[in-house]
Amino acid sequence: MKFKISRSIFFKTLSHLQGIVDKKNSLPILANILIEANDNKLILSSTDMDISIIEKIPCNVTENGSTTINSQILYDIVRKIDDSSEIEIISNSGKLLTLRSEGSRFSLACLPKEDYPLIEKDNTGTDISLNSKILFKLIDKTKFAISNEETRYFLNGLYFNVTNENNKNIVTLVGTDGHRLAKFSHEIEGKIVQVSGVIIPKKTIYELSKLLSEVESNIDISISSNKIVFKLGDIIFISKLIDGSFPDYKRVIPNDNTNILKINRDKLFSAVDRVSTIANEKSPVIKFKLLKNVLNLNTINNESSTASEDLITNYIGEDIEIGFNSKYIMDIVNNLEDEEISIILKDNSSPIIAQENSNTNLVYVLMPMRV
Repeated sequence: MKFKISRSIFFKTLSHLQGIVDKKNSLPILANILIEANDNKLILSSTDMDISIIEKIPCNVTENGSTTINSQILYDIVRKIDDSSEIEIISNSGKLLTLRSEGSRFSLACLPKEDYPLIEKDNTGTDISLNSKILFKLIDKTKFAISNEETRYFLNGLYFNVTNENNKNIVTLVGTDGHRLAKFSHEIEGKIVQVSGVIIPKKTIYELSKLLSEVESNIDISISSNKIVFKLGDIIFISKLIDGSFPDYKRVIPNDNTNILKINRDKLFSAVDRVSTIANEKSPVIKFKLLKNVLNLNTINNESSTASEDLITNYIGEDIEIGFNSKYIMDIVNNLEDEEISIILKDNSSPIIAQENSNTNLVYVLMPMRV
């Protein structure tokens, strides 16, 4: 195997693969990436057995071949090479790889291609096409609510489905950790399809989000009962799905909240941020006291220090005193974009809804805390 490639192109692809590589090294070969050079194309692959990525890039191949190389070492070497440089890679026996760039030369141990696990690219399931920027935004506005609690593994990802409503395809992503819920829906064009709900793992979501941020085109998605495949130009991104039942999120979203608070988003965020400065770190509770057109935020910590702030608001409803985790409130407010947002309440013990007027398809639900 022998080829030359631009450092900038090579490094960009390595950065895509680096996030997938198995850092725990349960199998030594999984710390490696697969390099295949053929007909002036380079195919780079990495996998942790749950997620795989395959990317094709153009290069000048003078001798076809393949090998596997430690991902972290290769990534670190290429990262430290000047961006405008050209890199030459040679591997004659498959046991040793030589990398040259300007005055630098590295000889690196390899493992043969035959030891690398086979990545299955084919997927028999439902196929849909979705604009990359739409999918990126759907993920970006919901991923923060994914649970990190491993015992509730079915919450360790985003729920994804496509439904047919009034002859329209509606794609919906939902994340929840049991304390808060984020739901975002969007109409997509194309033939009428339906996708039964699947749960996409958290690691997949975050790695996919990085790829989507660089793409400006439609992507093809194939979804089966246990696997999802994304095709983003010359990148194929494959992931197993979480085998579990996601909670019925529709039952969690309240439909009888009638007390409506309309408030400037930036002012609310800043006020919560200030008041939470003294809140207990393990349980950062802030009390919201809602009176006619006034919102009082206050907290007290274990050392009896207090903080309080009043905001002039547009509030229509009963007087309510309710507590929230300040970090959760800030996450929600930070993901809304309108200058004025709406918080809709029922009483001091029921979940609230937070929304923006410009996009009612984005819904956040938050459970209160006892105060």
